[in-house]
Amino acid sequence: MVFSFYLYPKEVCMETKIPEWFLSFYESLFSAQLRTVRQLKAPRRITSKPRNEKGMSKMDMALDILRQAKRPLHVSDLLAQIKAKHGVALDRESLVSALVKKVHRQQGVTRTAPNTFELT
Repeated sequence: MVFSFYLYPKEVCMETKIPEWFLSFYESLFSAQLRTVRQLKAPRRITSKPRNEKGMSKMDMALDILRQAKRPLHVSDLLAQIKAKHGVALDRESLVSALVKKVHRQQGVTRTAPNTFELT
């Protein structure tokens, strides 16, 4: 369906010849396009921040302590050092479970004794 807007007088065109659904459709279409253009014109904000100690995961904290120790650590020592350095009390069982998963997947952690881990 082609609309020839220029063949009718201005008053007739604006009153009845264009269906309401058609106008609503184009209004929403242009609104979305305008929103997109404004987003593209706006300066981009950097959303990712460098990871600091407060943004570290529990595993990152444990690996950080193991990396600094440069020797095998028992889970009790590991938890104490995490609490001292990062101020976070971790659940013992979940930390052991996560470290054992790293050992089994060969992701840079080895078990040297029961509940004792080191970085490889």
